[in-house]
Amino acid sequence: MTLTEKYKPLTDAAAASGVSDLLVREQDNVLYIDGVAPNGEVKDQLWAKYGEIDPNFTGGDLVMDIKTSIDANVTKVKVTTESSNLNIRKGPGTDQPIVGKAAHGEVITLVSRANEQWWQVRTADGEEGYAYAQYLTPEA
Repeated sequence: MTLTEKYKPLTDAAAASGVSDLLVREQDNVLYIDGVAPNGEVKDQLWAKYGEIDPNFTGGDLVMDIKTSIDANVTKVKVTTESSNLNIRKGPGTDQPIVGKAAHGEVITLVSRANEQWWQVRTADGEEGYAYAQYLTPEA
């Protein structure tokens, strides 16, 4: 089974859910999926679909780089860690790689609330990923 076949449910879901600029390519035994999701919920659904195919995200044969289109529902949140930076991760979980950091006190963009524990965020530098919601406070 090729990687394209293995991840066909994921790429089909991306296409069906309105991911724009969808690009799927296989290189060096890794499948790359790039695009722009219309909202945070779609991105969360794609991560859930990926979890169905590779439940522990340990296959190492997929790189999913789906950004989220900013819409009117976006708001700002403040990083409220004790004093350290907040890790921003590729997906919703501590097992996901760190793709960026937000400083204590920094105000960042809340894209969506993936679940009670993990919120999808974007920094001023454009880094997008998931942060632990306990350390985020919505701005008034």
